[in-house]
Amino acid sequence: MANDVLINVGPGETRVAVLADGRLEELYIERTAGLPDGEGRAGHSVLSNIVLGRVQRVLPAMQAAFVDIGLDRAGFLGAKEARCLADLPGFGEGLPPITNCVREGEAILVQIIKDPIGDKGARLSANVTIPGRLLILVPNQKGVAMSRRIEDEGERERLSQLVGGFDGQPGCMAGAGYIVRTVAIGAGEAELREDAERLAISWAEIEAKKKGARVPSTVYCDLDPVARSLRDCVGVETDRVIIDDVTAFEEARTYAAEAMPEVLPKLMFDDGGDLFERAGIEEEIEALLNPRVPLSCGGWITIETTEALTAIDVNSGSFTASSGLEETSFRINQDAAAEIGRQLRLRAIGGLVVIDFIHLGSAENIAGVLQTLAMGLGRDRVPTQISPMSEFGLVEMTRKRVRDPIVKFLTEPARGVLCGGRVKTVATVANDFLRRIESEARANPGRTINCIASGEVARWISEQPVVLQRLRARIGGRFRIEARDTWPRDRFDVAVEAPRMASVPAAQ
Repeated sequence: MANDVLINVGPGETRVAVLADGRLEELYIERTAGLPDGEGRAGHSVLSNIVLGRVQRVLPAMQAAFVDIGLDRAGFLGAKEARCLADLPGFGEGLPPITNCVREGEAILVQIIKDPIGDKGARLSANVTIPGRLLILVPNQKGVAMSRRIEDEGERERLSQLVGGFDGQPGCMAGAGYIVRTVAIGAGEAELREDAERLAISWAEIEAKKKGARVPSTVYCDLDPVARSLRDCVGVETDRVIIDDVTAFEEARTYAAEAMPEVLPKLMFDDGGDLFERAGIEEEIEALLNPRVPLSCGGWITIETTEALTAIDVNSGSFTASSGLEETSFRINQDAAAEIGRQLRLRAIGGLVVIDFIHLGSAENIAGVLQTLAMGLGRDRVPTQISPMSEFGLVEMTRKRVRDPIVKFLTEPARGVLCGGRVKTVATVANDFLRRIESEARANPGRTINCIASGEVARWISEQPVVLQRLRARIGGRFRIEARDTWPRDRFDVAVEAPRMASVPAAQ
């Protein structure tokens, strides 16, 4: 089956699904409305933006500082992320005191490494990076590092020598470092150098903008969601990139022609509507909100996330192997281990994860389960670490936090009679509602669409002029949205207005 990247662009959010052999392996959702309008791409995620900020407070006891980056809340800069600014050398692998890195009132260049969430401000790093197609430029740190997914030692050595030779060469940045991305496997010197030169131009533009910028202000924004998906998710194994929005499709062609021309033949425009629905992805997204995940063998895993950690319990269900209890436990654990890596990616779960496997007595079987788990996590773009299995069948692992879990992104704690559970957020329901409106308008060209939603959803949409503008541009102005304050949040109705009957002259 095909390995595809599907890109669904709606008025209020962009969604990217990566399929391997027809199976959903990665999912990214970026809201393009309802977010703080900081500098740069208003309404988009501020992740990876580079900001000229001002240090508000330095807290030696916390080994951290708070930096004004122009958002409602100051960003958090830890000593580890600020160490490249240290005044005094000689700390080796240890962390320098935060007071040796920044001072209150100082203007510094920082990068947002985690979006602000709830009451927490953005997480920041002073060791800024600029991603390219094949390389990531690290202006403040010399040397060449490799993606951990480049496993062949010969290829690692070849790439290291090629990229290491760019330092100070015409068109390339002097004194900078690079991280070689997985997609660089097999790339030649010309391709790598072209990417390094493009990154050097980007850094020069940032430096120039920084000189005349007020504080705080954004001096660099990452690519928009569509171009970023091409850069980060499309590789030699990708067969097709299917985009369901004509404007986004043309933008993708422009970016690909400049940065990755080999991808141009893979780009396809799909105007059939309901791209994710037809591919079965809408159903899979709903399943990601359920803590229980069925396994092919008949068992299941349950995933529960708390503030401290994520617990995963493996249950045998009705499955029983004819060869006995040990074989039954091994088969279920194998299925669970293979599925856990996929679920962690799709659910964007990070931090500490504790897996309660079914008890195994054989050391060989335990090693087999851990190997399967490692293989499943080996596809992950995010760093992970796995501990050995304890005598109680527990495996502890960590996965770097890079974004909020999808459950937290799409839902929120319920109040009132539903207290204790979770319900979809207003923004989540509103985007479902907008997709339904588009679908009906596409199926009934020229007809007026009458739309009814709960009061809070209708108000959310009315307060997003950019969303309404995009919706009108996509389907025309043939829709009306009515608010019903008595309706629950998740209820909405979309119907096509009946055509008016032509008047018939009365009989004489």
